[in-house]
Order: sequence, then structure tokens, then C-alpha cells
Amino acid sequence: MVKFTVSIPSKWEQYLKRLAEDHQVGLDKVMNELCTWAFSNSESKKQFELWLDDAFPPPGEAEDKARAAGARERAREEEAEEEYEEEAHEDRDYNEDRELRP
Repeated sequence: MVKFTVSIPSKWEQYLKRLAEDHQVGLDKVMNELCTWAFSNSESKKQFELWLDDAFPPPGEAEDKARAAGARERAREEEAEEEYEEEAHEDRDYNEDRELRP
């Protein structure tokens, strides 16, 4: 087992310490069992990974998402502009046709 220091919010620290005391085990044992329980099956692991990727995107991914969102927005703007230009041309052509009629 690897030992390292982890900071957790005080409300969870108090809760986990109380559980450890109630069950007369160390806090490290409670944390170990919590991780074992939380990640005991592949579905739980996958759900956690998806949540983590969404909450804290890996380096570069947030920038990639922002670029993709910007590209989609630019494409929508270009499409709207093209539609506007098409309508303007259609209106102009219609008006020209009306002027040419005797």
C-alpha cells in the first residue's frame, strides 16, 4: 500500500474520523475501504472518470473544447450570414424583375 497525504474538507474529515472511531479502526483503513467500495467495479470507475473529466478536464482538453465551441459558433454565424445574403439577393432579383416589367 502506498502512503501519502490527502487534504479533505473538514466536514468529511470529521465524518470519516467519527466512523473510524465508532468502528475502532484507523482513518487510513476507512479511506482504503471507501476507495475499495467506490472503485470495486468497472462501471463505478468509468462513472468517476467521466465525472472527473467533466469537472476537471485534462490539460489541453478545455482549450480544445473552447476552440471547438468557437468553431461551431463561427460556422453558425457564417451560415446565418450566407442565408441573409441569399435572401438579400432574392429580394434584389425580385425587385429588378418587377422594374423590368412594362
